[in-house]
This record gives sequence, C-alpha cells and structure tokens, in this order.
Amino acid sequence: MRLLHSHPSTLFVGQAVEYRGTAITHQLKDFEPSRLLEMPVAEDFQAGFCLGLALEGTVPVCIYPRFNFALLACNQIINHIDKWPLMSGGRSLPKVIIKVAAGSERPLDPGYQHKGNYSDAFRSMTDTLEVIDLQDPSDIFSAYERALKREDGKSTMLIEHGDLYNEK
Repeated sequence: MRLLHSHPSTLFVGQAVEYRGTAITHQLKDFEPSRLLEMPVAEDFQAGFCLGLALEGTVPVCIYPRFNFALLACNQIINHIDKWPLMSGGRSLPKVIIKVAAGSERPLDPGYQHKGNYSDAFRSMTDTLEVIDLQDPSDIFSAYERALKREDGKSTMLIEHGDLYNEK
C-alpha cells in the first residue's frame, strides 16, 4: 500500500479505510487523512464514484474488505469500469485499482458470506479489467506496481487472501 500511497494521484476509497474495522484498515493507518475517503455501505455507488474520480485524473484505490461485498458493485465494475474503454472507442482510459480480500477462515471462520473468492467469475464477465488472484506473497508488489503504472487503458482488480497475511 505504501507504493500506491507514494503516487501523488492515488486516493484510497472504501469502508474501514479511515476508521478501524478490518485488516485493511491497518494497512492504511499511517496515511494522511486527506488521502483516505471513508464510504458508506453502498458498494455499487463506491465503484461508480471511483470511475468518476478516475475520469478526472485521480487513481482511485477502490477497497472492498470482503470479495462478497464487491458482488454488490458488479453493475459498476462490469458495466462501467470494465466497459468504459470499449464504450469510448479507446479515447478515454480511466484507471481504477480495485483491491478486494477473500476473507480468512483461520483462526475464526466468518461464515460463507465473508470468505468467497469470485476471481474466475469476474474474469469471465470482463473484457478489459485485469483480475489478479494474489496467491503468493512474492507476486503482490509487482502486481500492484503494474496496476499503478499501466498505460494500456485497463483497470485492475487485485484479490488478497486474509489467511495468507499470517501464513506466508
């Protein structure tokens, strides 16, 4: 997250980014408040809002602390963020970085509504969005660096795994 924070145009947007509540909150705790935008529980709105920010030149890091919550944003992620480069004929290439976490099962299982991994489903529904399932810690930095520096008109969804924070 510090790599993304080092870029002057990034803004971290989501639930529990400014206020405590998830493991992701801890990843952002040292960032200045002006770079954190706490959102209400309105996942679809959040993704659409991030697209709007990207159209204006911001690089939003759209954070969903559980992949299951990103399902509520499918309309904006699939029909707008993913399709925007196609709808604009490649003339408008906003970049959104979507960070989602597949919930941990250890030491406490949070239940099925908090631990899904829908990487394959999102890959099958998108045309320009790159979906990266981060299974190995050695891939994390390079994947985020690619998402931040890319100039190919694609947005990126990066899937982290709660259980891997402590296990690898």
